Formats: sequence, C-alpha cells, structure tokens
Amino acid sequence: MYTDIKLEKSMYSVAGRSFTQVLAELDPDRQYKGTELEGLDAYERQLKRFGIKVRGKGCDSVERFFSTTDSAVLFPEYVRREIRAGFDGASLLGEIAAASSLTDSYDYRALSVTVTGSEAGVEQLAELPQTTVKLASTATALTKFARRADCSFEAVRKQRIEAFGVILRTLGAQIARAINSSAISALLSSASGSTYSGSITYAALAAFWASMNAFDMDVMLCSPDTMAAILALDEMKYCVTDFMSSGKVVTPYGVTIIKASSLASGTILGIDSKCAAEAVYGSDIVIDTDRLISTQCDEVTASILCGVSVLTSAAVKKLTKAS
Repeated sequence: MYTDIKLEKSMYSVAGRSFTQVLAELDPDRQYKGTELEGLDAYERQLKRFGIKVRGKGCDSVERFFSTTDSAVLFPEYVRREIRAGFDGASLLGEIAAASSLTDSYDYRALSVTVTGSEAGVEQLAELPQTTVKLASTATALTKFARRADCSFEAVRKQRIEAFGVILRTLGAQIARAINSSAISALLSSASGSTYSGSITYAALAAFWASMNAFDMDVMLCSPDTMAAILALDEMKYCVTDFMSSGKVVTPYGVTIIKASSLASGTILGIDSKCAAEAVYGSDIVIDTDRLISTQCDEVTASILCGVSVLTSAAVKKLTKAS
C-alpha cells in the first residue's frame, strides 16, 4: 500500500525512470481501481498520505512538505511538475513540430527532405519524380535552456503552496519562451518569403495561405502587432465563437493563428505543422533534487536540453511588412 512505502531521495536517481515511475512500480495504479483513490497517480497518493494539499481551499504552506523526512522527498517532484506545467502551457513546440525525438547525445543530425520532379503522371520509361531523405550535412548541437529562481526557504516556508506554484510555473514558461524563440529562428532561416505593404488585409492573409501550394499551411505565428491587426479585421469577427470555445484563434479557412513575441514587427511565419519541423530533446526538465530536499535550499534551478530542426523547408514560409 502507498502508506507503507519508504521514500528516499535515491528514488530520483534511478536511470531511465522518473520519481513517479519508481513510485508506480512500488505502488501500481491498478490496485486502486474502483476505490476512492482511483484517478490519482502514485505521487498524488503520497501527497494524500501526508495530508499535503497543494491547491484550493485549505491549501497548505510550503513548510508542510518538510514536516517529516519522508514527506520532504516529495518536494522536488512537486517543483518539477509545476515547472513542467508552466513550460507546457507556454511552449509552441506542440503546435509547430511534426515529431518529437529523444537523444542521449548533446548533438544530433536531423533528417532533410527535398522533392524534385513533376507531380503530373509519369510516361512510360520516364524518370520518376523523387523525394530524397538524407541526414543533414552537419550536426546540430542541442542547447541547454535554464532558469534559476533565488528563493530562500525562510522566504517561502510560510507561503501557500499554490502561490509558490505560480512562481514555479512562471519559471517554466520563461524557459519555454526561450525555446520558442530559438525554434522560430530555425524556421525563419529556412523559410522563403514575400512581403506586403501598409496594413495587413484579409486578402493578403488568404493569399499568403494559398501561396504554400504544395503543402497545407495550418499554423501562422504572428508578431504581437500583426496578431492585433488580424484580430481587428472585419472578417475575423466570425471567429469569436471558436475562440471562446477552444481558446484558439482560427481563420475562416482553418488556420490557427498564434502570437509569437519573438517575431519582428509585421512578420507572419506560416507552417505546415504536419511536416515542417522536428523537436529533439536531450532531457526532460531537470532540477537540483538534493538542494530542494534540504530545508536550507536557497534557489530553484531548472534546465532542459532541446533543439529544433527543419525537416521540409518548403513547408515553412514567411510574410513580412515592406519597409
């Protein structure tokens, strides 16, 4: 039972498994089917075991984690989960990457796809049109994206866990935005481009979408000012209902429009998200477990190794405002 498990910080050091996965091996979810604990994972059952409430009415203070030696071991996983939640909420990789890969190396050689030949029917004995898939000529180094929050235990011990979680999610979001910027730079470097004059119009937006004739542009990343201009177009007022129900802005022809603060003013990046790019991870969110278990912790650090490669350059286009 979950109440009998001895928690130790060494559970964070098992190769190839997360803390929760180690817990789940000792306390499988299947044995709680049909009980009031069904739906909780192994970590959440440990929170219940020690009576630690992390949000909502009656939320505990941070020092509750450190009421016993065992419960202190739960703190780093709480920190990791909150940072991960902030990261996932701000990351654009789920919208723009067609695939995600893991590697145990600090660099990688991505695939490159080029298409040649006519798309018309092939005459007898004629050369077949060709799609060439090969490794990129050079390896790309994964980048370490990291953030540190200075916060002594004495400063946060009496704070509600839920309030501290906001700080942690903000930290995760800051890391995600740095990765977003790096990913956008990689996509821009491979994108062919066109320009528009004056203010963006619905006709210019539709023509940009149609210009990706060999692929299906389903995502447009826009600089904040351009996003505001698009939302002010009369034609976009019919999309309000979709935004209210899904939280996403979708054009009448089905393209999701996303604000990207790292794009230069007046810029739109169009993507066929089904084939444009690959996200490569060298790690999950990594935190300093030993320091966090100590009640004398004076900082929270988080990092992740990540890179983005363009798989099909023709599936990426940019539209910029003429100077």
